[in-house]
Amino acid sequence: MSRSSAFLLCALIVSGCAVGPDFKKPDAQPPAAFRGDDGGQTNSLGDAPWAELFEDPALRELIGTALTNNYDLRLAAARVEEARAVLAESRSTLLPQASYQAGVGGGRNVVAGTPSYSGGPAGTEYEFAGSVSWEIDLWGRLRRLNESARAQFLATEEARRNVTVSLIASVAGAYYQLLALDKELSIAQASTNSFGRSLDIFSDRLRGGVASKLETASARALLAAAAGAIPELRRQIAVQENQLRVLLGQPPGPLAPGRAGLDDQRLPDVPPGLPSALLQRRPDIRQAEQLMRSANALVGVSKADFYPRLNLTALFGQVSPELSMLTSGAANAWEAAGGLTGPIFQGGRLKGQLRQARAQWEESRLQYQSTVLNAFREVADALAASEELTLERAEQTKAVAAYREAVQVANQRYLGGQASYYELLQEQQQLFPAETALAQTQLNQLLANVQLYKALGGGWAATKQP
Repeated sequence: MSRSSAFLLCALIVSGCAVGPDFKKPDAQPPAAFRGDDGGQTNSLGDAPWAELFEDPALRELIGTALTNNYDLRLAAARVEEARAVLAESRSTLLPQASYQAGVGGGRNVVAGTPSYSGGPAGTEYEFAGSVSWEIDLWGRLRRLNESARAQFLATEEARRNVTVSLIASVAGAYYQLLALDKELSIAQASTNSFGRSLDIFSDRLRGGVASKLETASARALLAAAAGAIPELRRQIAVQENQLRVLLGQPPGPLAPGRAGLDDQRLPDVPPGLPSALLQRRPDIRQAEQLMRSANALVGVSKADFYPRLNLTALFGQVSPELSMLTSGAANAWEAAGGLTGPIFQGGRLKGQLRQARAQWEESRLQYQSTVLNAFREVADALAASEELTLERAEQTKAVAAYREAVQVANQRYLGGQASYYELLQEQQQLFPAETALAQTQLNQLLANVQLYKALGGGWAATKQP
């Protein structure tokens, strides 16, 4: 075996090593169970496809449209393709690079393209050559760069999935808020009609000399106050519809009619599953992990910069002042060479780069642990909200039922002359705010479930469409 062959073989063997730390994911220390959960269920709400979780046909259609047209999601997809191209570019550095060159030119008193007196006549020069260069990855610098690029690509993919989760939650939340405004508008309209009927009664009794002007004026004031809330609710509905249309990637405007009511929305079961599974399900956690992997690889790149680089080059071609000589073999030109370059004195630049890479790795590690901790908090908050709002809704439902009965009884007593107007007024003033509060609690309960679904990382993995 020749010396050059032996040297090349040794170089290839050494290139199997890579300086720098191998990636190890830090221990996230997840709790045994989420707060408020008995830990007995391993299935999770986050595993459910969004098309199965949201059964409202109108909502499912809106989410499907948003996943197709939303600009934030399309931007995230474009970033994924950009990162994919960067990864392909990075992988190319591991392979030999081949190129060619060809040219023809004429001149006089020119040597190697530089004016220089040669004393010769004018002539023509032809050249054609191909060259190959290859950096032998002795210390794994190129492989660490490729590892970093791959992690960056996977991080952008997880970022796209995180945008998907947020988009599904945003569309569902905006839709539920729109349904709550619809119900509040209905309550305001019913309140207006009720106070209008009371005003008619008081006006008739005033003309009959039974009621006073005070009762009639109070009824008229309540009617005006209830009617005045209707334009504000319509404004909020228009704003909410505009928001939804933008999420769908469409110009602002009204939504198509036919959406369901707030009372028609089903509340799903909310098993959170195991906390350890959250680390594999949430896209933002997985994105933070990939960014940490990329930072770890760049530490290896900075370490490899301290060591020499080996480059192999080869050239083969033909150069001749006459075209006929290119085919005769007399104009052949070739060269093979190896070059070794390395740093001697850099004024602390390489040490500074290494310290910077290690600091960035530490930053990415802390960011990962912070993301994990925040994820557990979001799930715990959503679970607590879901549990407490269920109890709150049950009590408010009882209160609304009691107020409705009280208004009916007070109205009968007033018409029968057994109670004053103020008794009826008191019950009416308590009923409609209680109905509005119940609608708000229903909304908060739906939003809590949406937030829990998002916190558990649900939605992005489901490809099934409604």
